[in-house]
Amino acid sequence: MDRFRLSALVMGLLEFCRQLWLRVSLYAVIAVIAAAVAILLEDRIPSGLRDRVTPEAVMPILTILASGMLAVSTFSLNVMLTAHNAAAGKTTPRVYRVLLADTTTHKALAAFIGAFVYALTAIILFKAGIYPAASSVLVLGFTVAVVVLVIVQLLRWIHHLSGMSSLDATLDTIETEARGCLERVRRHPALGGSVMTAETVIPTGAQPIHATATGHVQTIDTPRLHTMLAARGAQGALVYLRVRPGDYVVAGETIGQATGLDEAARRTVAGHLVVAAHRNFAQDASYGLLLLSETSARALSPGINDPGTAIAVIARLEKLLLDWAHATPAPGGPLFPQIFLPDASRHAMIENAFAQTARDGAGQIEVAERLRAALLRLSGAPDPALAEAARAMAGRALEHAEVTLRLDSERARLRAAGGGISFLF
Repeated sequence: MDRFRLSALVMGLLEFCRQLWLRVSLYAVIAVIAAAVAILLEDRIPSGLRDRVTPEAVMPILTILASGMLAVSTFSLNVMLTAHNAAAGKTTPRVYRVLLADTTTHKALAAFIGAFVYALTAIILFKAGIYPAASSVLVLGFTVAVVVLVIVQLLRWIHHLSGMSSLDATLDTIETEARGCLERVRRHPALGGSVMTAETVIPTGAQPIHATATGHVQTIDTPRLHTMLAARGAQGALVYLRVRPGDYVVAGETIGQATGLDEAARRTVAGHLVVAAHRNFAQDASYGLLLLSETSARALSPGINDPGTAIAVIARLEKLLLDWAHATPAPGGPLFPQIFLPDASRHAMIENAFAQTARDGAGQIEVAERLRAALLRLSGAPDPALAEAARAMAGRALEHAEVTLRLDSERARLRAAGGGISFLF
């Protein structure tokens, strides 16, 4: 099902399921259930196995597993935090929340902590005399299965750690998240609603909609908003929102207008905008571009002075935006025609992607040249608004370079890179 047909409640549930503590808790619960199942299946154990596998034979294994998994879990958490901090130091501090959603890390930590909880639970049941002697056969079987799971996850974890904090792996993670969001937004420019343009006429009787909180708009729940309008049977009710995910709003600020809705209904409309302190990748087309741009700016700082990373980031941004420009919206009309939203701002996309590099890389000819080449290609993109924004940014970048570059030969070289095309207007 198309993601924009899902309500923000469902998307929030999906994001909730990516939380580290939830997967760890589920593994722990399964571990406790497995330990308890041995009591229920005691009567099914053959008598020959009962005599061979005794509690005294199983207890040392459980003790080793419990103590070992506690140490491994603590060590793995420290490694995860160290790797995430290192990755944030190489790119941008805001990448930390992206890395925390890494499923490979979740599975490994969940397996280690789950194994510890299982072993500890089994030891407690044995020591408390709750386990019958015959159940030690099943406990041993479960323990072998847990050990195999731990070994598999440990091998995956070691392989994952080899590139976990590397710059390339972190950039790949950001690019993947950014690409997914850009594709969704390109497919449904108004999040499933009707695109509000300069030609859109808002009825004179439209009443204002006010923001309910201060912060960044994370998501706009157009499916539930559509359901609310349909349930109320509001004839001719139309909602015109002037903000998009990523925009910063202040409580009480007018964020749109609506017709055919009373004040309570308009407050309900505002409540379908999720406003929080941080931006995210759910519907925010420019957020991933901004994170990549911040990585480029950090690489160009005097303390790091890594123009190669900035050039690599420019290439990633160029590819993302060109792919976005060549993609086409979903066929057919809007899913929710009574809801109007502005399209993603091309100016904001180019600004978030290249403004920092244009300023901070202006004094390094290799960076300025690569940026100019990328903006030249984007100025020929099939999306006219994106092309115009790219031309404007190319002009700014050239102005920065004209002021910052010390050599006349480098300034001439950069101007020549435009193929005779002047971007200064």
